[in-house]
Amino acid sequence: MRLRNVEGARDKILENPEHITDIDFNETVNLAEKFTRKQPLHLEIGCGKGRFAHTMARANPEINVLAVEQFDSVIVRALEKQLSTPMNNLHLVRMDAQRIEAMIPKNSLDAIYLNFSDPWPKVRHEKRRLTNHFYLNQYQRMLKPGGRIEFKTDNRQFFEYSLQSFNAFGMRIDDLTLNLHADHYPENIMTEFEMKFKDDGPIYKTIVRFEEANQ
Repeated sequence: MRLRNVEGARDKILENPEHITDIDFNETVNLAEKFTRKQPLHLEIGCGKGRFAHTMARANPEINVLAVEQFDSVIVRALEKQLSTPMNNLHLVRMDAQRIEAMIPKNSLDAIYLNFSDPWPKVRHEKRRLTNHFYLNQYQRMLKPGGRIEFKTDNRQFFEYSLQSFNAFGMRIDDLTLNLHADHYPENIMTEFEMKFKDDGPIYKTIVRFEEANQ
């Protein structure tokens, strides 16, 4: 997918460090310290334009939400939402998710959200999928024992690949639906992508946890 350049996005990101942290590939930042109030910490990887993260933070003031996105031209829209309606329990992060483990203290997350991640369908791109073994290792170390991953996609092949990946890693499935919007999930928070394409086909979702204590 070709991203549209948003003029001034980079400047706006750099001008608002209280709302968004910009991390270069070689930097290390403790993102858990971005909140003044210590409370359960949730992480969305690939937050896009931020609808899910903003809705989650607004509806749950008792949790802190970190929302990570790689592209300036996308996360600047999330930043605009935060500037319009600031919430002290939401912090945005512009970075490549490959090094997310270095930014999150061990055993500190209660939940990780993977919403409509890029499926990277070509075999040679398997290492980029956010549900592969490399990323699951990171998630296991970041999550508290008993912490959960919520994974949602409209791509059937990616969903099946992810279930196989979770199973190979010895994870437990707490919930699974092959048609999120046909089944009864009133607590579901939709992303911008989901709102646009929800009528084009089923949305798949699962909630999984690691069986063993985090390494």
